[in-house]
Amino acid sequence: MLKKIQSFQMIFKLSTVLFIVSFLGTACSQATPSPTPTQSSSLTVMTHDSFAASETVIAAFESQHQVKVQFLKAGDVGSALNKAILAKGSPLADVFYGVDNTFLSRALKEGIFEPYSSPFLKDIPTEFQLDPQNRALPVDYGDVCLNYDRTYFADKGLQPPQNLTDLLKPEYKSLLVVQNPALSSPGLAFLLATIGVFGEQGYLDYWKKLVENDVKVVNDWETAYYTEFSVHGGARPIVVSYSSSPPAEVIFAETPIDEPPTGVVTEGKSCFRQIEFVGVLKGTANRGLAEKWIDFMLSTTFQEDMPLQMFVFPVNPNAKLPEEFTKFVVIPTETAPVSPQAIEQNREAWIQAWTETVLR
Repeated sequence: MLKKIQSFQMIFKLSTVLFIVSFLGTACSQATPSPTPTQSSSLTVMTHDSFAASETVIAAFESQHQVKVQFLKAGDVGSALNKAILAKGSPLADVFYGVDNTFLSRALKEGIFEPYSSPFLKDIPTEFQLDPQNRALPVDYGDVCLNYDRTYFADKGLQPPQNLTDLLKPEYKSLLVVQNPALSSPGLAFLLATIGVFGEQGYLDYWKKLVENDVKVVNDWETAYYTEFSVHGGARPIVVSYSSSPPAEVIFAETPIDEPPTGVVTEGKSCFRQIEFVGVLKGTANRGLAEKWIDFMLSTTFQEDMPLQMFVFPVNPNAKLPEEFTKFVVIPTETAPVSPQAIEQNREAWIQAWTETVLR
């Protein structure tokens, strides 16, 4: 998932119970030192730049296993994966987190991961387990959807769009801003949503009509959301963002608000679901500890921390979501169906065809 997280990150205090667990773990380790289960006293986790976790949660793992966790942020998902592939056999880290279903097949084809069947997989719904060999294990998911400015549509007496086809209507001309799929993760996800809805034979015609209806294309999510989106002072009241953006608007509002200023379009399979994975990098000397880290990421301790850190959903159904997250979040009943295999085989061709159709 997604550079939006950097804009939404802030430190949240975890519960007293979690603090006590961390404290007791530290106290016990000081009283009765336990042997390190690996060859090293450190573990390196490669991630995309949007990774975030509470310090107390990381400290709980470090205390339990008597290890220091180092995080290597390696750019967006595509850039991080490229670095992991180039270092194949002599990895830059022990674990890689953040490859999503738009790049999963490439990661598996390149053979950068070691299989690992975590005992926590028994709790994870099979819909998230896309690799039968368990080289890449699911951690979280999020939905890229159209967001709209509720005040704009109320003031205009205009119904917000209900699906992707609505965007072609004259009343929505010059209202939409999207991200370039060649440069942006949510931009690619939205392109895939249009392919999932209109098919390989129809998506370019759909985009031609969007161009005729004056769609605006920008390079990244931050520009689309914070510069072009009317909620934040821009001129476009419809933007490609996330289903979790409304609760983020409430949580991070400078002046407290009771309702989010944004709504989400979820009908007609108009959203694309991104699933993020973690895996043991092939060649690590810390295999045992790397497996412990993966177990930790799938445990409720880590899973319950993610929603307010990265604004994603946990894949472990035993994890409880915070009230401020669930109150305003919208989960689509159906998302655009595009398989990781189809994405891997066609991603570059689809992006190239989109570029020629929309930008030239």
